[in-house]
Amino acid sequence: MKNIFSAAALTGLAAVMVFSLAACGLTKSLDVVGKGSVASFDAVLDAIPDQVTPDERNGGWSLAAPDNGARFIWSENYSKSPLHDVLLELDAQPFIAAGLDPAKLPENYALYDGRLTVGVKLGNDDLTYDGTATPFASYAYIVELYRDRIGYHTALDHYGVDVGGGNMFEWAKDLSTNDKDIVFMLNPEPLIKAGVDPAKVEGWVFAKVSVEVDGKPAEADKFLKPFNIK
Repeated sequence: MKNIFSAAALTGLAAVMVFSLAACGLTKSLDVVGKGSVASFDAVLDAIPDQVTPDERNGGWSLAAPDNGARFIWSENYSKSPLHDVLLELDAQPFIAAGLDPAKLPENYALYDGRLTVGVKLGNDDLTYDGTATPFASYAYIVELYRDRIGYHTALDHYGVDVGGGNMFEWAKDLSTNDKDIVFMLNPEPLIKAGVDPAKVEGWVFAKVSVEVDGKPAEADKFLKPFNIK
């Protein structure tokens, strides 16, 4: 298990990244992206079982990066989530050291116990399970109820969850053929407005990323934290 190797390599990666949220027009029986994301997410959970744990604070599950510098968190029950149903939680220190003023962050951000969070509320659904709730079953509910939050990144063969505001968590469709197995992606604009100098954020790569805006190709700045987990 090792981190992706260099800032130069990651900048090259970012230059070709395309993340588009697939529309919900397909029926469930024909929804290749939705079904594929469920199977591949299960493979990620199996690959790093020690990094997947219950998250009591947010009422759900946590998938931690190998360096513990970031976590993807998803809710077990939207009717009981204290704030967000899907979110990223980050080590705040690299951003604070780069000039972050927490008082200038938007409302969907929070800072506590040295951790910075950003996320979105999906709904107020009271989720029920056939037996005990599991990380896999809770992810499957995102696909079932909020399919528009699931995207497919063609260039890198990744699926991903949009956690709001241009922030995302991505994972490889096939871990055996992809060395960018999981990627945490942040929209730097709110952080820059809150005082962060992007050139000084350690542990993250700041680069241009290809995205889609209203169905058209465009470029956007992003912070990236990718890992090889297998």
